[in-house]
Amino acid sequence: MTAPGDDVDQEAMMAEWEAAAGGDGGAAESDGGGGGGDDQDDLAAEWEAMMAGGSDSDGAADTSSSAGQSTRVLNQDEIDSLLGFDDEHDEGIEKSGIQAILNSALVSYERLPMLEVVFDRLVRLMSTSLRNFTSDNVEVSLDNIASIRFGDYLNSIPLPAMLSVFKAEEWDNYGLITVDSSLIYSIVDVLLGGRRGTAAMRIEGRPYTTIERSLVERMVHVMLGDLSAAFEPLSPVTFRFDRLETNPRFATISRPSNAAIVIRLRIDMEDRGGRLEMLLPYATLEPVRELLLQMFMGEKFGRDSIWETHLAEELWLTDVELEAVLDKMTMKLSEVFALKVGSQIMLSATPTSQVRLSCGDLDLYTGSMGRRGEQIAIRIEDRLISDGGDEA
Repeated sequence: MTAPGDDVDQEAMMAEWEAAAGGDGGAAESDGGGGGGDDQDDLAAEWEAMMAGGSDSDGAADTSSSAGQSTRVLNQDEIDSLLGFDDEHDEGIEKSGIQAILNSALVSYERLPMLEVVFDRLVRLMSTSLRNFTSDNVEVSLDNIASIRFGDYLNSIPLPAMLSVFKAEEWDNYGLITVDSSLIYSIVDVLLGGRRGTAAMRIEGRPYTTIERSLVERMVHVMLGDLSAAFEPLSPVTFRFDRLETNPRFATISRPSNAAIVIRLRIDMEDRGGRLEMLLPYATLEPVRELLLQMFMGEKFGRDSIWETHLAEELWLTDVELEAVLDKMTMKLSEVFALKVGSQIMLSATPTSQVRLSCGDLDLYTGSMGRRGEQIAIRIEDRLISDGGDEA
């Protein structure tokens, strides 16, 4: 509870501060408005702090203070930090926030060790083939390998660019090669006899010409041949050029939410060059996933020849139960419950009927029933399964 005198004192103090603020403001206006606004802001902040200090005696101050805190608006940097998005696309930085939660189910390429071996081999092959293709000193380097969703990759492609769609014949799926504009003009400049020492200049505001598209398509054919050769020791596959697009929307080869692997390559030709990106959806690599899981070429997954030999030997010593089925018949459930000691079941089999020998649910042989000494015996007359285990 607050005393009436406290309210009077606070009102008096408020009037005094307002008078002081008004006087300062008038002086500032007469001086040309140099710092009157800052003084008023300082006075307002000081008054708000004083009112917050006396919040035990004034509930209205608490309400206004909490309302001010609850309506605080996040700036753009704080929103990006919360969501885990960055303006700069940097694959080396770990994702955080909501973006990390969304990508938690994304398969990492690091779980496919053999994939790095394949792309290292691709870099060496491309360095040689592009030197022969351009008759120039070409250096190919692998920037990084990353896992990304296909929709995010299409949105991150810097335009203008050429997108080459290719098909893996044996795997019956597609992949994507993206050639940026600097590499396109560098290749055109090199193949058409451009002088060294002058960087290729891009002409703005026009689409790619037929000659440019044809030269880039020839380069893509060379790259696809190297990609096939890189995968050949692992699994023979033929990569066939399908089409060349300049609009990412026309190069959609997978659903936006599907995971894919992006390989970023840097191609340098002395003072010219550019970037090349190769995208392979995980669905494309699915037929060779078991091979890509290997730690080294030719690794056998859990296969031990010594254990296999021992297991085969022990299997021949295994005891199995062989059943001789005289006959089968179908009865009503009421008849089964009516059976008692002394009841007789009349079978359809005769002493000369064939008897089936089975192991579990598998019928193996048929034979005729007889007697040897004091024991009932069965003579096998026919075999129901072949040596391969299939029914004859």
